[in-house]
Amino acid sequence: MATISNSLSLKHGVSLRCPHSTPLNRVSRPSLIPSRSFRRNYVVSSAPFANENREFVIVGGGNAAGYAARTFVEHGMANGRLCIVSKEAYAPYERPALTKAYLFPLDKKPARLPGFHTCVGSGGERQTPDWYKEQGIEMMYEDPVTGINIEKQALTTNSGKLLKYGSLIIATGCTASRFPEKIGGNLPGVHYIRDVADADSLVASLEKAGKVVVVGGGYIGMEVAAAAVGWKLDTTIIFPEDQLLQRLFTPSLAQKYEELYQENGVKFMKGASIKHLEAGSDGHVAAVKLENGSAIEADTIVIGIGAKPAVSSFERVGLNTNVGGIQVDGLFRTSVAGIFAVVHNEQMYNRVARVEHVDHARRSAQHCVKALLSAQTDTYDYLPHFYSRVFEYQGSPRKVWWQFFGDNVGETVEIGSFDPKIATFWIDSGKLKGVLLESGSPEEFQLLPKLARSQPVVDKAKLQNASSVEEALEVARASLQVGEAAAV
Repeated sequence: MATISNSLSLKHGVSLRCPHSTPLNRVSRPSLIPSRSFRRNYVVSSAPFANENREFVIVGGGNAAGYAARTFVEHGMANGRLCIVSKEAYAPYERPALTKAYLFPLDKKPARLPGFHTCVGSGGERQTPDWYKEQGIEMMYEDPVTGINIEKQALTTNSGKLLKYGSLIIATGCTASRFPEKIGGNLPGVHYIRDVADADSLVASLEKAGKVVVVGGGYIGMEVAAAAVGWKLDTTIIFPEDQLLQRLFTPSLAQKYEELYQENGVKFMKGASIKHLEAGSDGHVAAVKLENGSAIEADTIVIGIGAKPAVSSFERVGLNTNVGGIQVDGLFRTSVAGIFAVVHNEQMYNRVARVEHVDHARRSAQHCVKALLSAQTDTYDYLPHFYSRVFEYQGSPRKVWWQFFGDNVGETVEIGSFDPKIATFWIDSGKLKGVLLESGSPEEFQLLPKLARSQPVVDKAKLQNASSVEEALEVARASLQVGEAAAV
């Protein structure tokens, strides 16, 4: 799950009650529900603190919170000192699993908790609720923060709890963008997917669905539609652009993916504008009405049109009005001493962008905690990385996994026939700026970030003349080696 958009603009010590130094001068920078019996087995109640004071508080229960918690533990600063406040009923989990594997039919081995708690997505330990208890981390489930008193360093929660913090990390992430109620955005049968509860509701609909419409041609749309194929459902993807994943895919690559989906029975409505969602006589959604007057029947509709920052309770901390979210510096410090924020905004390639992707959430959370707990002063340096996995259900004739690193600017060179693999190279002013590889080997995928970070000068003609993806990657690898030798 990811989005990216661009905009042209853009230590503390440890103490219970007193935030310490003043933030650095600003620089222009980017800044599943299982059954109740399952919840009894896997949701562990935490013992209350003796009073309302917490040394460290993380607000949010997503990927960032899980990776931040691990970093606190690694620094020996979690036991009896860290509290995580979450609106969800579960310990932090790897959210991408919700659209990549949770939606599969039960006979096709879908993902389920506790299988994808953080930090398994990056090869780390699975942090189940018991893990947090063993580490002495207080978990407050299903009790979102509703307000903050900056002067008193205190948070209020939905249940009325008062939490006083020494240092605060805001990691509330995003909420799914929704259709307005007046055009049917809240009709029964209309789904959005951001958390386990959303995914469970959608699975229940897919179990009895006949016709599914997925609105959105990005990550969510592509992954949900691929999962619907596993259910053998009549599936249509509707989006206003003229190709899939227009922000990243080249037209040629998008066409190849569209053909793959069509081979699996998925239909496309490209360049379509939706007027409203129609309800049937029973009040349940029945169709998508388009601006051109046509209608597409559907008993299940999934809206995947992006996300927006979940920061309504923290506007006083200071927002980035250009790209959204909370304004931070290179160490994730806000304008308020003692308050940090793990945000989706980041300075990339001389422009500010929103990067709503799990890899960014993981890395930024770890960097934020290190800046809070140690003398680290290195500003956050993120190499953009996007990936997706589709058609990975058991019995699928072809499982697809692609990864992209770098910047998609300049001219493109595409190598490969898509079956079995394909690669796209972005070249700007003679330098290799970005690479997308589909169905690569582990060794090939490991080469991509090295290429994107080094941006070697590459011979475009040699790339174009490569007879295979493997040969093209060897051309790129050789360019990297030449650049490294010259640097020495």
